[in-house]
Parts: sequence; structure tokens; C-alpha cells
Amino acid sequence: MSSKQCVVRDPIGVYCRIRPLECDNDPVCLKAENKNTVILFPPEIPLNARTIKEIHYSFKEVFNAGASQKELFDRICLPLVEDVLNGGNGLVFTYGITSSGKTYTMTGSPQDGGLLPRSLDVFFNSIKDCQAAKFVFKPDKLNAFESQSISDAKLDQQREMRMFNKNIMKTPRREKSIERFPDNNVISQLPPDVNFAIFISYVEIYNNYIYDLLEELSTDAKKKTNFNSKMLREDAAHNMYVFGVTENEVKTVEEALDLFYKGQMRRRVSNTALNTESSRSHSIFTIRVVQAPLDPQGAEILLNKEFITISQLSLVDLAGSERCVRTKSTGQKLREAGNINASLMTLRNCIECVRESQTLGINKKVPYRESKLTHLFKSFFGGKGKVRMIVCVNPQAGYFDETVHVMKFAEMTQDVVISRSVSTPLQVGLTPGRAKLYREAIKKSKEEGISVVEILAPTVYSLGSSFPNFNNVFADESDYLNFMDFLCNRQTRRNILINDLQSKSDEFRKNLLAVDNENSKLKEEKTVLKQNFEARNIKVQSLENKLIAFEQDNQMLEKQLSDCQEELENAKSQLQNANKLLHDQRKEVENYKIKMQEKVATEKERMRRIMVNFYFNI
Repeated sequence: MSSKQCVVRDPIGVYCRIRPLECDNDPVCLKAENKNTVILFPPEIPLNARTIKEIHYSFKEVFNAGASQKELFDRICLPLVEDVLNGGNGLVFTYGITSSGKTYTMTGSPQDGGLLPRSLDVFFNSIKDCQAAKFVFKPDKLNAFESQSISDAKLDQQREMRMFNKNIMKTPRREKSIERFPDNNVISQLPPDVNFAIFISYVEIYNNYIYDLLEELSTDAKKKTNFNSKMLREDAAHNMYVFGVTENEVKTVEEALDLFYKGQMRRRVSNTALNTESSRSHSIFTIRVVQAPLDPQGAEILLNKEFITISQLSLVDLAGSERCVRTKSTGQKLREAGNINASLMTLRNCIECVRESQTLGINKKVPYRESKLTHLFKSFFGGKGKVRMIVCVNPQAGYFDETVHVMKFAEMTQDVVISRSVSTPLQVGLTPGRAKLYREAIKKSKEEGISVVEILAPTVYSLGSSFPNFNNVFADESDYLNFMDFLCNRQTRRNILINDLQSKSDEFRKNLLAVDNENSKLKEEKTVLKQNFEARNIKVQSLENKLIAFEQDNQMLEKQLSDCQEELENAKSQLQNANKLLHDQRKEVENYKIKMQEKVATEKERMRRIMVNFYFNI
């Protein structure tokens, strides 16, 4: 989106930050002489000694132990944020030995945020009135972006909402018990009549492998969670990028910080003799700002990929260089320390090669490919954007030897000058201030309850000023050049308006076709529903007739049941009488049987007596 480019020579800005001492009485090996110079001296030399062993190192600016996070941000990162919002690129390194305060400088605390949260605050403070709707810009997976209409973006928003409802318990929210104090800076000088979107990615380089800290992982507890390493690729503009990295569009600072803390939980840290939470990897938090000019009405962006501007701010928290004798690292930690030191040495070698090439005027090959860190950011050293390095130092006397190497590297880095191109924004030839007019129209429509179209004035399509007078146009060569510029600008405006008209026509045809298809589907559904309704009515009528028949049968069966129950009661009564009669008869038979038995017994006794008398008489 630029018509002219000029080359600017910009040295790498190297700053020094001195970490506060844990105890004021601790011996030191370094102190700030002034706002641009530090003095490094062996620990056995007292502070007030003036010997040749003292070494002075100059920086763009020195921040002593009392410097605040805000002071550091305002001096270093705030100008980069402004550049990024205006289409530039920025890269910030925090460099130093372990336990020198690099991670704190980058992240800070909720009450006193570091460079990263403050950068996010300023980005969103500045674009709050001109953010594009979510999914209007979409990554194309090749380090660029595509644009789509708001209607298509709303469909993606609905799909995201459905996925969110399904996975609502998938990503735990960070603790919000600690109140955060945001940065209130606002960048007022922004490109006019554009919409912005912000995308976040977060990766780490661990043992020279790149891992995506925001990658969606399986939630199955039975499966082992493994990060897949990512590859570096070169895009169409010859910029290196992490292929397949997750880029999340964020609409608020809170969303961005949630992603940052999610990545922090996955980042590899370990306990060493010098640091309880020592970073074992280089972390890279990238904020990409995508912007495009608005259409003539000021409602949507121009749907033309050529007008999309992509800029980024990469915040790199380098793992600290280590001396294994002091950290007492063994095993896996020793291997990690070796890879950290190797990648930092490659960074040093690359910067040294660039400096030698510039100093000696030779074209020396720079070993960017020896490390993923230098390979990823090689385009910055080739002029992609501004580079800033914050050298964090621990002034304790015990860190003297490591600090000497850090200072030498910082001194060498300042000698590198980057020639970068600065783009001049292209004037698209549309009415300036249209975004503000559209926002005011929306506000007024809500207040008065009328449509935005009724409030907005008809869009005026213009190719610019009228043609100059041909009688005087060719007076001298400068008039030729002015007329050529006039024609070029007129042709540019014409192409923009034609493209805008074509995109709106395509969008209208697309929407019309969608409405027509939807209408046809609704008609088909109406016919089917009507047929189903009639079939259901017939079925209901048939069921009602069956119900009436069943009710009649039920009444007949109920009458039969009543008759049967009455007959059953009569039968029971007759049976009861018969049983009583039978019982009486059985009782009479028993009584008769007893009488007969008594009579037989009496008769037998009489016969016995007769027989006895008979035998006696004989």
C-alpha cells in the first residue's frame, strides 16, 4: 500500500538496564556513570578507585536500578508501537545472563506491567474506535492475510460461538484476583480512514526447535501431550515465518493476556542454583497489526488484498547465558544450557559478521541458518524494521566475568547500522474523514431511530480535480512532470473506484444469489411442510374415527363387564349358600355317625353279656 519508498539508516538501539541489588551492602562490579555510560570494574577494586582496569561502555540510554517499567517502556517500546500502527515493524530483544531481570523487564507484574502488557495496552487504546469486525481479516497460512465482507465475517463469528459453547470448559481462565494497572498512553497519529485488527502468536525456541505455545492440544487425559515442532519458511516477500503457527485474533487486552498466560504455562522453565525459575528457551511473542482503508461510505474495508498492510512487533525474551560451574547444571539442564549458549553465540557471530561487512565494505556471508533464532529474524537485520536490544545486567560482583562478555557483545551490536525502507502511504483518492462521518451517522441513527442510509449523504465518486488548462500545461519540463503525476493519481483513483465498484457488485450478486437460493429453499420447505400438514390432518382424522370406535367398543365391554360382575356376585352368593348347606349336612352326618357308633357299641356290649350268661348256664 505504498507508492514511494525512501531508505533510512538506523543503528540497532542498545539500552542497558541495571537490576536492583537484593541487599544494598552486596559488593558490585558495575555502576552507572551517567544516563549513557556504565563503568565495569573487577570486584576487588573499590568504587572510588581510578585505575586503568575500569572499562567504560556507552549505550543509547542507561536505566539504573531505580528506573520504572513505564520509563523503560516510554523510551524504548512506545515509539515502536507507533511505528507498527503506521505500517512499520519492530523487534525487541532482552539480553543478558541468567537472573539479570530479562523476563521481568518483558512481562513485569500486574501492578507494574512490563514491555509486553504495556504494548498491548497502547495498541488497543489507540485503535478502539477503528477496529474491524472479527474475522474480516483472516490469515492465509502463508504469512499474509485475506479480507472478507462483514456478512461473511458474521458467519465465522457464529461458527466460533458454537465451537466455544461446545468447548466452554476447555481453556481455563487465568486468575483475576490481582488488579492490573494498564498503561494509558494513546497513539493519536494514525493512518486516517482505516480499520485495524490485531493477531497474536507465541512460540518458543527450545534446544533449537520451534514450538507453538498456543497450539490446541488434545484434552484426552489418556493421551500423552506432545508438542510438534514447527518449521521455518520464506514467504512471497522473502520474510521468514513459522509455518503452521497459531495466530489468534484478539479484540481486547484481556483476550491477548489470556493467550499470553496460557503460553506462559507451557513455556519451559527450571530451577537452577542462580534462578528458581530460569527460562530454558527463547520466547517470541508477536503482535501483528493488519490494516486496510475503508470503502467510499466508510462502512467496510476495501476488499482488495493489495491494500492490506501488515506490520508486527516481536518481543523476544532470550534465555540467559549460563556458566555451568555457577548454575551447577547437570543432565537435561546441562544440554539445555549448551543449546542456549550455542544459539546466543550464533546471534553474536551473525551481528559480528554484519558489522565487519559494514565496517570493511565487504559482502561477508552471515550464518543466519545455524540457529532458528537468527534464521527467523534475519529479515530484520536486512532492513525489515527497527531493532532494539535491552541488555539486562546484574551488578553483583560475582557476575563480573559473565558481564564482561555481555558488555562486549552490546558494544559490538551498537556498531551495526540497518538500512531500512520507509514507505509513504498511498492516497486512495476517497473522501477523507469518511470513517468519522460513518461513526457519527451510526450514533445518530441509534439516538433518532432511523437508518444510517437516511443520515449519510450520497457517496460522491470523484477522480479528483479537473484537468488543467492545456494552453499552459506544457510551458516547461516541470509542467510535464506535474501533468504525469496528475494522470498517475487520476489513474490510481480510477482503478480504486473500479475495484471498489467491482467488489460491491460481486458482493451484491453474491448476496442476491444467496437470498434467491434461500428463497427457493424456503419455498420448497413450505411445499413439503404443507404436504406434511395435510397428511398429518388425514392421519389425525383417521385416528379420531378409530378413537370413537374404540370408545363405543369400550362402553360395550364395560356393560358386559358389569353384567359379568353381577352374575359373579350371584354365583358367589349361591356358592356360599351351597357351602353352608353342605356344612350343615356334614354336621348332621357326623352326629348320626356318632349315634350309630354309640348304638353299635351298646349292642355289642349286650351281645357280649348274653354270650357270657350263655356259657355260664351250660
